[in-house]
Amino acid sequence: MYCNDRDDSEDLFQEIVLQLWKSYSGFKGDAKISTWMYRVALNTAITGLRKTKRRPDNQRLDNDKLNIAEVTDNRMDIQFGAELQQAINMLNRVDRALMMLYLDEKSYSEIAEIMGISESNVGVKINRIKNKLKSILNPS
Repeated sequence: MYCNDRDDSEDLFQEIVLQLWKSYSGFKGDAKISTWMYRVALNTAITGLRKTKRRPDNQRLDNDKLNIAEVTDNRMDIQFGAELQQAINMLNRVDRALMMLYLDEKSYSEIAEIMGISESNVGVKINRIKNKLKSILNPS
């Protein structure tokens, strides 16, 4: 959700793995390992997004102009459709992170622990985000 194309997604994945490796010695075991990993991944993605916004825009080369076949995979933007991805990209960072965890089928308690908010707050925020997405996708 924090990348615009496959290459950026792969770069972010590598950066997340590096950050997990570097920070593993600091893992105290207070939370589940998956929760800690999500937190590191989310912070790495948000930090990368901030750095990207400071750089000037790059020109994108389309696969059809390069005669390169489109690669299909299970990324969320492909799995859930380009329209939903565009709508999610219009959300603020926190809402995007919540939707990423929600679409990744994390429980409210896991989302609460990862995001550092209460379970009830997770439910309220997700309902509000769903309504925002509906209004973006189906403007009346």
